[in-house]
Amino acid sequence: MRILVVEDEPRILAFVARGLEAEGFAVDAAGDGADALERARRTRPDFFVLDLLLPRVDGLTVLRELKRERPGLPVLVLSARADLPTKLRGFELGANDYLAKPFALDELIARIRAQLRRPERAEPAQTVVQVGGLVLDLARRQARLSGVVSDLSDREFRLLHQLVEHADEVVSRERLLSEVWGYHFDPGSNVVDVCVRRVRKKLGPEAPIETVRNVGYRLASA
Repeated sequence: MRILVVEDEPRILAFVARGLEAEGFAVDAAGDGADALERARRTRPDFFVLDLLLPRVDGLTVLRELKRERPGLPVLVLSARADLPTKLRGFELGANDYLAKPFALDELIARIRAQLRRPERAEPAQTVVQVGGLVLDLARRQARLSGVVSDLSDREFRLLHQLVEHADEVVSRERLLSEVWGYHFDPGSNVVDVCVRRVRKKLGPEAPIETVRNVGYRLASA
């Protein structure tokens, strides 16, 4: 279950992300509204925690766009704007829940779990993506190539998903590091290369992941 947390205050963002990860959720983060919309379209999270006071694109605009594109996506607004008109506007735009700051982490988690239990949240979703002979099962987090099915760890799945989403494009190490491990991970680390080696080993000798020297990696579709 993947949650995208949108919050421009780094301290609050880190606090929420750590708390949700401790509860077993996979967490993505965005610090402004424009980044939030771009990430939502690219990674298709299962749940949104959304601040309203955001740079570049304000939270209410983000909410409106999210609900226009994915009406079934659960969105919890987490904001210091606790006045009734703002709350009502949020619900009018499709917010599923609204929690005012300051807040207790336990209450936030309880509200998220309550929304995720609601049967009406379900929406049609693509569960299998295929590029050439490679099939990526998004629900089971498995890859299939040449009849061999491989289970993937969370990092392996997220890395391969990034390459699949950008098939035939060169994806830089920096971008993979940011998307899979987070902005604050050591940019000098070799974790991307190590993870690619693991994925290649699982996929076997026909793994379609190409190394682009001094830049990054490409997933070939043919």
